[in-house]
Amino acid sequence: MAGALTDVLVAADGEEVAVSALAARGVSLVGLYFGCSLGGPCAQLGASLAAFYGRFRGEAAAAGGQRLEIVFVSAEQEQQQWQEAVRAMPWLALPFADKHRKLKLWNKYRVSNIPSLIFIDASTGKVVCRNGLLVIRDDPEGLEFPWGPKPFSEVVAGPLLRNNGQTLDSSALEGSHVGVYFSAHWCPPCRSLTRVLVESYRKIKEAGQKFEILFVSADRSEDSFKQYFSEMPWLAVPYADEARRSRLNRLYGIQGIPTLIVLDSKGDVITRQGRVEVLNDIECREFPWHPKPVLELTDSNAVQLNEGPCLVLFVDSEDDGESEAAKQLIQPIAEKIIAKYKAKEEEAPLLFFVAGEDDMTDSLRDYTNLPEAAPLLTILDMSARAKYVMDVEEITPEIVEAFVSDFLADKLKPEPI
Repeated sequence: MAGALTDVLVAADGEEVAVSALAARGVSLVGLYFGCSLGGPCAQLGASLAAFYGRFRGEAAAAGGQRLEIVFVSAEQEQQQWQEAVRAMPWLALPFADKHRKLKLWNKYRVSNIPSLIFIDASTGKVVCRNGLLVIRDDPEGLEFPWGPKPFSEVVAGPLLRNNGQTLDSSALEGSHVGVYFSAHWCPPCRSLTRVLVESYRKIKEAGQKFEILFVSADRSEDSFKQYFSEMPWLAVPYADEARRSRLNRLYGIQGIPTLIVLDSKGDVITRQGRVEVLNDIECREFPWHPKPVLELTDSNAVQLNEGPCLVLFVDSEDDGESEAAKQLIQPIAEKIIAKYKAKEEEAPLLFFVAGEDDMTDSLRDYTNLPEAAPLLTILDMSARAKYVMDVEEITPEIVEAFVSDFLADKLKPEPI
């Protein structure tokens, strides 16, 4: 886990604790708590997490081992606020001065909002559960520790509904691609996506593909669920089965809606970006939407720029074939990076885009204060508000590979966005 965290953590009393010492305490799971001392949601989580942690510590002491440690990764900008927050916490914290490691953790674990609680394996740093907030709510006694992922077929097991009241067993999903759709009627982007998704579903079924969508509601009442579900031609988890809906949210680490997770016929994830794919592929020609190593930047997928560092190669799209040539140039490098991290069962540390010339790209250049040059090779890290720019006359595979390698090795100096 030392690779995920720093070498030293800080306790509430200021004592330094070596990360290597956690194993000696019997710690097998670490909860990374991304939050701050301000704001209601963080305060609410802090209180419930303290009670949860206290129960675990008491049981662990009786059993002779700790098993779980929490590490606070602060969003505080002022050291005094950080010190006050840490003094009130019974767990450990990343040192305030270690801002570089903090940003690395936010990017590595794709943290998009706070508070967030992500459980990782103490020895490897691999994600065990991405949605720890639901763990605290659903398993306050820690009976399901260590909350590792279970097969989709096991989590979804039970009756499913159609909007005409018909009930089917979840085994009806076997052998089909499945879109697990997290959505709610109160959410305007959800309703917009649902209208498109209804047409996509119809086209895919008419093409003879084995495909089903499973609606997992985040509605605030059963009446709202019924009203919204009446527009949907697919299946749903019963609204009353809150435990199963919550387990599916936990399984996929859902942090916002609408989210469409597309699974293969074995229940393995093909893409978490089903929303983007549906909007980019209205005719569903590329179903089931296996991820592409390099994407052409569009209005609908630009939201992914906020998910972590992104390599963006800006080109002159008025030159015929320039965008496609740029994709072909980047693709072998992207494929190598993706394969390397997939072998380690980790998400790739970079997304790869080619950007042409349009209003959205112009806005991105303006927002990040980039020069108008094309081609222009950049890495944009929106969460860190940092950019890395290589402005050369000719972009070659060797230049791209060296640029990516230096970025991953922390050899590049960032410029502020």
